[in-house]
Amino acid sequence: MKGAAMTEALAVVGLTKRYPEFLLDGVNITIPTGYVMGFVGPNGAGKTTTLKAILGIVKPDAGVVRLFGGPAGAAAVNQRVGVVMDNPYYPEGWTARDVGEMAGLFYERWSAPGFARQLDQFGISATKKISELSRGMRVKLQLAVALSHGADLLVLDEPTSGLDPVARDELRNMLHDFVADEAHTVLFSTHITQDLERTADYITLLFDGRVVFSGELEALSNSYLRVSGDVDRLTPADRADIIGYRARGGVFEGMVPADKAAALPPDLLTEAVTIDEIVVYLSQAKEPSHV
Repeated sequence: MKGAAMTEALAVVGLTKRYPEFLLDGVNITIPTGYVMGFVGPNGAGKTTTLKAILGIVKPDAGVVRLFGGPAGAAAVNQRVGVVMDNPYYPEGWTARDVGEMAGLFYERWSAPGFARQLDQFGISATKKISELSRGMRVKLQLAVALSHGADLLVLDEPTSGLDPVARDELRNMLHDFVADEAHTVLFSTHITQDLERTADYITLLFDGRVVFSGELEALSNSYLRVSGDVDRLTPADRADIIGYRARGGVFEGMVPADKAAALPPDLLTEAVTIDEIVVYLSQAKEPSHV
């Protein structure tokens, strides 16, 4: 991890939002400046509501959101935040040049020459209409806007959804370049957890409106082990410790907290678990507990 003294780019404290059929319940997230935070969870977990609160689109019922020490939605804060969605909300008939001209009206630090350079770097013709751009090019266009108005925080909502492996790799490299100077920060919401394993420094897991983990990616990876073996080797106590337990043909698999693995029978197989597997196994648990 980076050695400089840490400052907060984003702090979400006790964020609560009630809907008739859903509760976002006391969400806490902190991202130090200069890092990439992955934000994951099943559909309906509350990620979109959280992102909207961070962007000042949704007003919380309780809790606070601070960006660079200021309140979410404040004009000065919005100037420093770049948003990249899986599909931009630009009119389909606009050209990339039109997008730049409109962005220049809203952002105080807008650089028209910088935008032109970004379009050239990304291989986007200024005369191309939004309707003519591939999904990958639409993501790059949003990045071009964010980089051209001097964004210090990028908020990405499923930007790699539907991208091919080459485009996903290009995006990951762009994010690495963005945070390389340690003054920029990224919040990266995605279902493609493989992207996070190669990109993120921190990760937040959200289930049913509650944060079950928020911290360093390495700490999460070290918290669990995948376990498998013969069902008849498990005692009831062993079985109770296994998360996402599945059995078929006398053989089981699941995930166990790393600090409980030593108590399992030695002939069971334990191995490292991926972030994707952690999310799946926790999703299968009735009540995902805090790590």
